Amino acid sequence: MTGYYQVLGLTAEATLEEIKAAYRKLVQQYHPDINPGDQQARERFIAITEAYKKLLDSVQSKQALQQNKTEKQPSVQRKPPATKVTRKDTSPYIPPLSAFEFQVKWNSYRELQKLWKNNRFTQAIALAETLAQKLPQDPEVRSWLASSYQRRGRQLIGDRQLETARIYLKKALKTDPHNRSLWSEVERDFRRMEKIFR
Repeated sequence: MTGYYQVLGLTAEATLEEIKAAYRKLVQQYHPDINPGDQQARERFIAITEAYKKLLDSVQSKQALQQNKTEKQPSVQRKPPATKVTRKDTSPYIPPLSAFEFQVKWNSYRELQKLWKNNRFTQAIALAETLAQKLPQDPEVRSWLASSYQRRGRQLIGDRQLETARIYLKKALKTDPHNRSLWSEVERDFRRMEKIFR
């Protein structure tokens, strides 16, 4: 199992979140669509994907086993242990993308960047919504859609269409509710709207 951690450049103490992050980073580097004709990159990609799947299965099995043990323990009165705070990974399992899905995702992202740059936010929203329907569990796609909503909201503030702007800003927060930087940007947008109302 240690070898699989090494393939992803991790230690055996890596968390589930760290395993997922390392996998996403390496896939972007070694994916066959990014390195056409490069046999070494292809072999590395296969090894990375295999390591990711094995580690994911292993970590999730351990978590399930621990949870089972906790549930089956008899209730015995004993001194409570010292409180130890650990961050539990509650993120859902996200299956790795196929080569086709990966290509579609990153081609769409490049197109989104062009649309954002040219202030074509309605088209960006349409593209991001379509992508989110194809890859509903992908956190990056969700973030891109939220960003498209927020940018459209900001554009509408500039056009003094404040009620419609409010709708888009709320959609942005609902789409990616755990994105702190998005929240702070939307708060600034709402403050801008308040100044216009005065």
